[in-house]
Amino acid sequence: MRSLITGGRGFVGNWLAEHLRSLGDEVVAIDQEVDVTNPSALLQAVTDARPDAIYHLAALTHVGQSWDEPLRVLEVNVIGTGALLAAARECGSDPRILVTSSAEVYGAVTDPDRLPLTEESPTAPLTPYAASKLAAEALVAQAYLGHGQHTITVRPFNHIGPGQSPNFAVPALAKRMVEADRRGAPTIPVGNLSARRDFTDVRDVVRAYRALIETGTPGEVYNVCSGRDVSIRSIAEGLLALADTSLEFETDPSLVRPVEVPVLRGDPTRLGEATGWKPEIPLEETLADVLAYWRQHAD
Repeated sequence: MRSLITGGRGFVGNWLAEHLRSLGDEVVAIDQEVDVTNPSALLQAVTDARPDAIYHLAALTHVGQSWDEPLRVLEVNVIGTGALLAAARECGSDPRILVTSSAEVYGAVTDPDRLPLTEESPTAPLTPYAASKLAAEALVAQAYLGHGQHTITVRPFNHIGPGQSPNFAVPALAKRMVEADRRGAPTIPVGNLSARRDFTDVRDVVRAYRALIETGTPGEVYNVCSGRDVSIRSIAEGLLALADTSLEFETDPSLVRPVEVPVLRGDPTRLGEATGWKPEIPLEETLADVLAYWRQHAD
């Protein structure tokens, strides 16, 4: 299979490319050298690639940035998705298309009876980032219904692993721990540790993406998640134990989001039924790999 990955040199893109190549796929990865909001440049890149499958990962993904630059986030995440879908229609190879949305589209869940979240759960985005992802989902649905394109939407819940930017909570915690330990500092700054998230190792996530390209149903939406939620505090304490350090947590108001989703837990049943997928890498192994990465790469 010949595969094109937008955002192909980002955190998930790198792991996806490695996984696809391990299965014998030919991979074309495009990133910042092709502006996804430039329809003509994107069409040229897609046409040149002649893909059988497209994995559309290119996006602005940092929730905090979306509050600071909401128009830019909408431009990249919504207009960029529309341009990608149009390019796929015109490129001549009729590719299968997987577009990454986000579990953030579900918004805040205050009623525990609503958990776990299924693909039929109500959506109520609370952030500009989440709103941009839900708008992009509408474009994907229109491409399927109006143009008959083979589209699949995924809603990944929190995914983590070595190589992830410290703009995100888990790698940020690991990086700060390594740096504080090296300085001999007694504390590390943290944000809200009470939030609970459904974490999956990125290496399991990319397996799900490839499986959905093969056997997912066109027009469907799929949660990609573990089916269990854990608190950020338990993640932080797990990293501390692995680091074998006695650092204390100190809340930094600048690290607390203006609006926080208290808990996210997904139901991966639809994904499992379509592909046979289930997560294989334990959370403890993931955290150990994240910590090892920052021991090699932190200043």
